Amino acid sequence: MLMFRLLSRRLRCTFPVAYRSVSSGYGIIKSDLPDVQISNESVPNLVFNHFSKWDDALIAVECAVTGRKYTYKQIMDYSLALNKSLRKKLKLQSGDIVAVLLPNVPEMPIATLGILKAGLVVTTINPLYTPEEINNQLKDTSAKAIITLLDLFKLAKASLIGQNLPIITVKSLPDQATPEGAIDFIELVEGKVDIPDVQDILPSTLAFLPYSSGTTGLPKGVKLLHSNIVSSVCQIEDPHVKLTPTTTAAYQASIPAVIPMFHIYGFTLITLVQLVCGARVLTLPKFTPELYVKTLKTCKPHVLYLVPPLAIFLANHPSVSKEIFESVQSVVCGAAPLGGMDEEQLLKKAGKKMDIMQGYGMTETSAVILSTRRDFKNVMDCAGSIGRPVANTQVKVISIDDPEGKPLGPNESGELLVKGPQVTPGYHNRPKETEDAFLDGWLRTGDITYYDERALFYITDRLKELIKVKGFQVAPAELEEIIRNHPDVVEAGVIGVPHPTDGEVPRAVVVLKSGKDADLEAIKSFVDGKVAGFKQLKGGVVVADSIPKNASGKILRRELKLRFT
Repeated sequence: MLMFRLLSRRLRCTFPVAYRSVSSGYGIIKSDLPDVQISNESVPNLVFNHFSKWDDALIAVECAVTGRKYTYKQIMDYSLALNKSLRKKLKLQSGDIVAVLLPNVPEMPIATLGILKAGLVVTTINPLYTPEEINNQLKDTSAKAIITLLDLFKLAKASLIGQNLPIITVKSLPDQATPEGAIDFIELVEGKVDIPDVQDILPSTLAFLPYSSGTTGLPKGVKLLHSNIVSSVCQIEDPHVKLTPTTTAAYQASIPAVIPMFHIYGFTLITLVQLVCGARVLTLPKFTPELYVKTLKTCKPHVLYLVPPLAIFLANHPSVSKEIFESVQSVVCGAAPLGGMDEEQLLKKAGKKMDIMQGYGMTETSAVILSTRRDFKNVMDCAGSIGRPVANTQVKVISIDDPEGKPLGPNESGELLVKGPQVTPGYHNRPKETEDAFLDGWLRTGDITYYDERALFYITDRLKELIKVKGFQVAPAELEEIIRNHPDVVEAGVIGVPHPTDGEVPRAVVVLKSGKDADLEAIKSFVDGKVAGFKQLKGGVVVADSIPKNASGKILRRELKLRFT
């Protein structure tokens, strides 16, 4: 789930009369916004067609660490060159998948747009992953090449585990030597290759394959078509929803990018949408308090894109002063809800009124489903609401145990379902999971919501078993599988427990084999050595006599949480 909140003491919102929507039936809520026109262009063409508005010297992306930067013209020229080099030099063909193993660096938009322009598919991989985790995604996607940071070459090489894929390396510094066996990224983007562009990239062509845990289970690839991504960009660019002002001769917004660009939140809202607006994106490859505060002070951002730990940091860290917020008009907090007290602390630290918006989306919807909007403000209270459907979108709430999907009315709690052009057609190589994710063409979000008489939606709980750690999704099933391989463990259940800075962290509940002593630290170390840092068992390991399960053998995770949180 992707959730973002736009907080505002002046954005307490809705229409003073009952909501009037275009509804296709009782309880089916269609956006009250006029439909936006969805372009039939491919993702790179949609983005590049805006570049003609900007001066050739206008900076598009800049690294907050090294200062290396690219203009809008360079982004387009290098992307077009990469598109040809991948097809000519690496012999990649339309539909092949290229893995992008990059932190937030200025080359990320060049890599992704170049891959897409070639008619290829992007699958982004978290650079915090272990070699085993990376290898799982490489094998599941049958990736044909990897683009990574030179500093991550050893990690990428170790992740191949018997595979022989070309590894393209991006240099952080110009004097770095390309490792033996690697391909220099700059040679591909500056090389001259005389072949025609791919002409048949249809809206129905697969574009992006990010990995998500969906509503349950192990990570799986979410198929996002060019039409899905383009639809999402168009919906976010709707004037009712849009936050970043379009660049003019007099003003260019600066957007610090610390939210991972390999995540759908960072890819759509912080990469593509900002390029369409002509903003200057400052990339931070990782978060450190010193770098983040320094970047905020120097770039004078118009919009802050955050996750709750970042918002809490800004509200409480002594190095953060009111000066940072002088230029900030809006705050977007994503990946998980931000508590009311944290909102108040952030506004108190800022010493000013700011729009802090809330909305809701997920990887499977290319970003946003519902959102609060500026046209709500100063009319009626909508505190805590995730808003209304964005343009071209329908939603409904159904009873959890209703196989027919009959929509519920106002103030009745149930699972949220969605339809819209931004919705995935399904999961990669997972027909059963795809079937389970849809009910008569409606995507099941796995989250419990209700809406009021004004058609304002509120999340009350979630069916999902995902644990949200610093905005990252952690699937309990993945950790449970690892824990069960420990020689002393017979059963395991993993839950999320509250953490003061990370939001949630995983805690393992284990049943030990008969006669085994409880060396809980050894079990924790066993797991922590096999997964990325945000998946580690920071919530600890506890022993139980049994793991509560239902008749079909599924773990009763809510009961587990009640007993062991």
